[in-house]
Amino acid sequence: MRDYCAANDAPLRTARLGPSPRKERLLRMTIVAPGGAVISMNSARVEPLRQVITTDQIQKRIRELGRQISDDYKGQTVQALAVLENGFMFLADLVRALDVPVVCQFIKPKYSQQQGGGGNVMEIFFSHEPDIRGQHILLVEGLVHSGVTSEFLMNDLRSRGAASVKLVTLLDRQSARRVSLQPDYFGFLVDDTFLVGYGLGAVEQTNRNLPFFSGGQLKTTRN
Repeated sequence: MRDYCAANDAPLRTARLGPSPRKERLLRMTIVAPGGAVISMNSARVEPLRQVITTDQIQKRIRELGRQISDDYKGQTVQALAVLENGFMFLADLVRALDVPVVCQFIKPKYSQQQGGGGNVMEIFFSHEPDIRGQHILLVEGLVHSGVTSEFLMNDLRSRGAASVKLVTLLDRQSARRVSLQPDYFGFLVDDTFLVGYGLGAVEQTNRNLPFFSGGQLKTTRN
């Protein structure tokens, strides 16, 4: 279900929802991984990257988060709202680590170009009409970067009458923050290393299925 829109990493603005022409520019992008492995973003072939957060580390931290969140929501039902695509794998493991009743929902941000060069617009699609009023909402992110999208979503959920709104992210890149947003729960602090795996995809959308996080440096080159 299409619901509302906001500007992507820019001052928030409203826009009329509906189809809009999209202009795409192709940049040749490569990832240089530790050890010298190179990934071409214009190729379907992806070389292995070095693990930076292992499967065991991820699962151990999720169990810790599950205990903490369960204690905080004891006696309440949690409405877990996962942001696709990065948050889907984290949600699946996190809810299984919770000892409280959980309702799972999903939202999908979609970015498009405004007519007349007005910048990028973010449209939000809900998996179904959410029941927000009086509910305890836990927004689930795989990675919080600038924080602009998360802050907008949390403010909107509060305006809909949620009893509480909290944010949990597995990865928190505080160095990239553009708003004064701090997650209520986070798994790992990360730097600007380009990460793929465990729900996070490469530019061509591969590697989301990896059970760990791999990292490398993201570089752009011009023809």
